[in-house]
Amino acid sequence: MALYGMASNLAELLDEFFKIGQLASEAIASAVILLLAIVIGWAAYIVFRRYFTRWAKGTKTKLDDEILRNIRAPILFLAILAGAYYGLGSLSILKPYSELLTAIFWVAQILIITFIITRVTNILVTWFAERAKRENKMSDHLLYLLKRLIQGTVYLFAFLAILVAFRIDLSSVVLGLGVGGIAIGLALQSILSDAFGAFSIYFDRPFEVGDFIVVDNYSGTVKKIGLKSTRLQLLQGEELVISNKQLTTSTVRNFKKLKKRRVTFTLEITYNTSLEKLRKIPEIITNILENRELVEFDRVHFAKIGDFSHNFEVVYFMKTNDYVKYMDTQQKINFAIIEAFEKEGINMAFPTQTIILNK
Repeated sequence: MALYGMASNLAELLDEFFKIGQLASEAIASAVILLLAIVIGWAAYIVFRRYFTRWAKGTKTKLDDEILRNIRAPILFLAILAGAYYGLGSLSILKPYSELLTAIFWVAQILIITFIITRVTNILVTWFAERAKRENKMSDHLLYLLKRLIQGTVYLFAFLAILVAFRIDLSSVVLGLGVGGIAIGLALQSILSDAFGAFSIYFDRPFEVGDFIVVDNYSGTVKKIGLKSTRLQLLQGEELVISNKQLTTSTVRNFKKLKKRRVTFTLEITYNTSLEKLRKIPEIITNILENRELVEFDRVHFAKIGDFSHNFEVVYFMKTNDYVKYMDTQQKINFAIIEAFEKEGINMAFPTQTIILNK
């Protein structure tokens, strides 16, 4: 109101001294108010840029630097918008449109303030998430969900503020939103299920980005956990998009959680192998597996007399969840077993049957 009065007084002084007419005086006064607002906004921008930013660089955290960097320009725009509002509002020619003009400027201010709030909240959430992630308390997809939730809340309040600016009765709007919310909820039941599934994945933490998982018949690495779906990079190379609801209702095997891999395999030895050589096999296998890198030997036993072979069961543990290292180790073990068996003259069996014909 003070600016309105100043603009009117300035217009009257210009008309009194220069006799240029009311409309010209008001136009000049309006331009002066706008110019004054630009000067004030630019001065605030310079203060933020030179002094506050310099002060923020001296602090230990980068949080204040990011906040100041993101609010400098919007504050300048707010000052210019305020100058334009009060400057144009003082023009008598625009008096019939004063309500519409006020609503338009209110909407513009709400949009700028909404932009500032969303940018600042995103910076705060990111800063908090980085601290929490250092303590293994937050995953990447929760950061994504928090940002989307906060942005949605801010946008909702901004929408209601815009309705207030246009003097729309909010009681009917709230009622409409309630009925519409129920209808939308029913229509988007599947999407909402996926969204709740995303929260379930975070709080239960069956897997995180970077984990290797098996879901039904699919095996792959988790690349992204979104609000509706999760993306897996399959072993074949393609990307699988699977809904969060399906993930929360399926059996998921997470190999990233695997600390030790239990490996069991069977050696089938021919029937014509002598008892002396059979008794050597456990010692041979033990010598091969003991003291091998990343291998924790468990046992080896003559487990079964099979249909066409003597079966020895071997069990050991891999001290890593790396599948490639497991396969490399198993390959070396297989080569060592074949080499040792060739030296001892022990033969591996293959499926055979003996048919006796009576004449």
